[in-house]
Amino acid sequence: MSSITTHILDTARGTPAAGVEISLTKQDSDQWKTIGSGKTNADGRIPDLCKDHPSLSAGTYKMRFDTNQYFSNTGDTVFYPFAEVVFIIDHNKQHYHIPLLLSPFGYSTYRGS
Repeated sequence: MSSITTHILDTARGTPAAGVEISLTKQDSDQWKTIGSGKTNADGRIPDLCKDHPSLSAGTYKMRFDTNQYFSNTGDTVFYPFAEVVFIIDHNKQHYHIPLLLSPFGYSTYRGS
């Protein structure tokens, strides 16, 4: 399992958000270095987001959710074309779950388990 996992729930529909492109980057000085990327499955998850980096070092990370295509596909107005969540990993042996609750005019996130 990836040391960072995510899932997206479309709270307006009450369903997982499938087909959303997600990228994971790590801050390195003033640059962001890509660690992993993928597209959510039918359950709104990417089980192997950082498959090439099973144990991530401490640092600042950013997950970018490309919501533009998802909302275009559902026929909804695109108000937030993407959402970025920046977070800090301080223990490289822990699992981090970063879910996104999404609707056409809002989103929220939290540290899951």
